[in-house]
Amino acid sequence: MASSFSSDLKLELMVTGENAGTWGDKTNTNLNLVQQAVAGFEQVTLSSGGTLALVMSDGALSNARNLVIKFATATIAASTVCTIPDSIEKFYIFDATGLTNPSNLTIKTASGSGFTLDAAKIYAAYSDGTNLNEVSLDTLGGTVAAAQIADSAVTTAKIADDAVTSAKIADDAVVAAAIADDAVTTAAIADDAITTALIADDAVGADQLANTSVTAGSYTSSSITVDAQGRLTAASSGTGGGGAFEPKTLTSSPGTLSSTSGASYFGIYAAGGGGGGGGRGPDTTSGGSGGSGFYGYIGHPFTHPFSQPFSIGSAGSGGPQGGNGSAGGATSLANVFNFNGGNGGNKGQPGSVPGSSGNSGTSGNPSAVSIGSNFRPIGNNFGNSGPGGNSGNPGPNTGSNGNSGFIAVFENTGV
Repeated sequence: MASSFSSDLKLELMVTGENAGTWGDKTNTNLNLVQQAVAGFEQVTLSSGGTLALVMSDGALSNARNLVIKFATATIAASTVCTIPDSIEKFYIFDATGLTNPSNLTIKTASGSGFTLDAAKIYAAYSDGTNLNEVSLDTLGGTVAAAQIADSAVTTAKIADDAVTSAKIADDAVVAAAIADDAVTTAAIADDAITTALIADDAVGADQLANTSVTAGSYTSSSITVDAQGRLTAASSGTGGGGAFEPKTLTSSPGTLSSTSGASYFGIYAAGGGGGGGGRGPDTTSGGSGGSGFYGYIGHPFTHPFSQPFSIGSAGSGGPQGGNGSAGGATSLANVFNFNGGNGGNKGQPGSVPGSSGNSGTSGNPSAVSIGSNFRPIGNNFGNSGPGGNSGNPGPNTGSNGNSGFIAVFENTGV
């Protein structure tokens, strides 16, 4: 009975009694064929656009029997095919590292299917006798665990865009050194994420503050608005003066008091006229002194322009012998104040009774502040009364005249 050959590796299967004298040579040949299948390597050359058919011959060394098929360096410019024989179940390793444009190469069985290369690399494949199947991580079962990944094996290029999510980052894993300069943009900062505790001392300067509606510059007599955070949100030069008070001179009475542009407030000291003293009585008794005009201060805010008439109270005349003194005139500024003059002193009375003094003047303004005789910063003698006529001879028989009133106006127009 003649020898036959195995279906996959085409080894010669000898029957009993056959190949007498050559059995050892036949066995050695079979061992060489097994070695070729287990550890064999052969380089083959592809022709771009053509088909390279690997063969498996019975009982003879053949390129399709090798474990490793290496493709010689070549550029695969067009669709190219490499086939292995049908009906062979075998494992292969294909080395395509020397190819340019390897995606134009398909490796398959002669009649079945196979796979197209995607890169110049080494491929593992298994022929089931009908089709050639690529062996890869995608086709193998099981998983790759941490123990299978070498240290530093996963490089940046191996990580897909958006593959690392927040859940994959451990708490406190991202340190300052891992954040590139200018890497944290406004869009990456959550609303209300920057708290006061996260802002370093002196970190916020003028350049970090947003512009407000306030125009840069200098303001005089300013009106300002400040918000709850202490920011100046509005500013304008005021229409009223905010400076020092300057005196205004009033030289003649009656007259008109007019405001100065930019001013908004008057501080006014004024006094009514003093009453005249009473004349001496019939039996040489003294007349009474006249009453002092009201002396006081009043403050008056206004909106420019302000213009009102004023009048300064005249001095009361002293009474003749046997007559009363006359009252001092009122000092007034229309629609602002009226300070009355003092009453005249009474004449001396019969029976050696001195005349009584005239009453002091009063103010028609509740807001006016009366200034006593011990504190009169301006015009101490203004508005004082005249003394009454003296008794005895020689001596005046008539009472003295009072002093005239006055107005001193201070306006907030100073710097």
